[in-house]
Amino acid sequence: MNFFEIWSMIKPIIEILVLWWIFYRILLFFQGTRAFQVLKGVTYLAIAFLLAQLLRFDTLNWLLMKFFAISILAMVIIFQQELRHGLARLGRGHFLNLFIEESDVIASISEITDAVFKLSEKRTGCLIAFERETKLTTYAESGLQIDGLISSEIVQTIFKHESPIHDGGVVIRGQRIVAAACLFPLTDNINLSKIIGTRHRAALGLTEHTDAIVLLVSEETGELSVACDGKFIPITGPERLQSVLKDLLITTAKAKK
Repeated sequence: MNFFEIWSMIKPIIEILVLWWIFYRILLFFQGTRAFQVLKGVTYLAIAFLLAQLLRFDTLNWLLMKFFAISILAMVIIFQQELRHGLARLGRGHFLNLFIEESDVIASISEITDAVFKLSEKRTGCLIAFERETKLTTYAESGLQIDGLISSEIVQTIFKHESPIHDGGVVIRGQRIVAAACLFPLTDNINLSKIIGTRHRAALGLTEHTDAIVLLVSEETGELSVACDGKFIPITGPERLQSVLKDLLITTAKAKK
């Protein structure tokens, strides 16, 4: 058996694996966006299209071909925002790079934990975004540049009502506070309760457009939440918060490396 015969045998397997990998990456690309549900619907239509061809349903096959030709352009127009933000995720550096020690990250988490629970006791609202793979430079540039080491005192000072920069969010990169008073995009989720405030909508919105982790304190109730992938994780105490942040910022980073 020569090389060309062997290659003809393994080529279909390689093609299937490549196509599977591409489809899997497409699903990850759109996960957490409105386009993800549409993508599932398109998948069902594609299956119907293949069945129509196999069963020789000529009329149905013709209609589906026309529909797909129109739907590709329609999807690009309707979901241009999701496509733009999804493409922005590609080729970005990670929140935890090789030069940041795990112990330093844990120390930063401890400082943040101390600050937010003191703010919670006073019912002082706050919004803190942790950068991961997707750079938050665009959002950081919308606020006041700080570029200082994380400390509980600085975080509390930023969000005091007397502070001129207490509105908006803080962007954290590694061990440093990059900027404060930053503007985050509001969520597009129409299923949220009408009583959900702007701070919560901004937290969800940023996690829908990026892979950031957002920590917030409600000004009305003093309750803490962590937003991730368009969902809220309730926080019941300091230990719970540290556990969630370590899991999302350290364990996830190790797995991706």
